Amino acid sequence: MFNGKLIILSAPSGAGKTTIVKKILERCKNELAFSISATSRTKRSNEIDGKDYYFLSESDFKCKVSNNEFIEWEEVYKDLFYGTLKSEVEKIWKNNQHVIFDIDVKGGLNLKQQFNSNALAIFIKPPSEEILKQRLINRNTESDENLTIRLNKVTEELTFAPQFDVIIVNDTLEQAIQEVELAIKQFIGNQ
Repeated sequence: MFNGKLIILSAPSGAGKTTIVKKILERCKNELAFSISATSRTKRSNEIDGKDYYFLSESDFKCKVSNNEFIEWEEVYKDLFYGTLKSEVEKIWKNNQHVIFDIDVKGGLNLKQQFNSNALAIFIKPPSEEILKQRLINRNTESDENLTIRLNKVTEELTFAPQFDVIIVNDTLEQAIQEVELAIKQFIGNQ
């Protein structure tokens, strides 16, 4: 029987975790599948429902919480909820693949706590807070208000790094990708 594992990548916004996850999925597409998170936030113009996120209204999200349909969920920002649907993980494991997550820091630690040795929690750390702030500004995907909210949260999120199994500094993207890939291969090789 397949022993599905969880690969958790967490970081403050702008640290590069989404880019790293996409590259890892290209390189390990047979072993890994992406867990699409649910969120109550508004869809960005470049995002696709059911591919980037499952976009739910706040009331639909809360209904799923009440029905115990999430493995984990968080109110990441005021009135903005994110979570992992149980059905999403079960679907991936049924395909004999391990699950890879691109998830907020608290959600990542929550998953690690639940799945213990069946989960590898990787924290992607920016080279500095200043570089991270510049990356967020350059990304140009947030309103000024949302950018301020995300920037204010960076310092707090960085304090959680020591609770992760592996910390990888994303100074040079290709090097960070290689380090993440090596950590994953060592982890899933231990089945």
